[in-house]
Amino acid sequence: MDELDVRQSVGDVGGDFTKSITIESGGDERVGDVEAVIELTYNIFQYIPELLFVSVYGLLMYAGVLLITRTIKR
Repeated sequence: MDELDVRQSVGDVGGDFTKSITIESGGDERVGDVEAVIELTYNIFQYIPELLFVSVYGLLMYAGVLLITRTIKR
């Protein structure tokens, strides 16, 4: 799979703050729908460990807040 080449340039600091972004693809091939869905699914599965960690961390923080709230009310 070709990677995109993204270049960003900002005008001179003397007051011209124009910004241009150039995106170039390595080829002119089009990706089919099925291939795009498979690639999306593969990319989503790469983030599952991070999502699980953040979810467990959030639940633990919520349980801690509930425990502290219950302790203060006693």
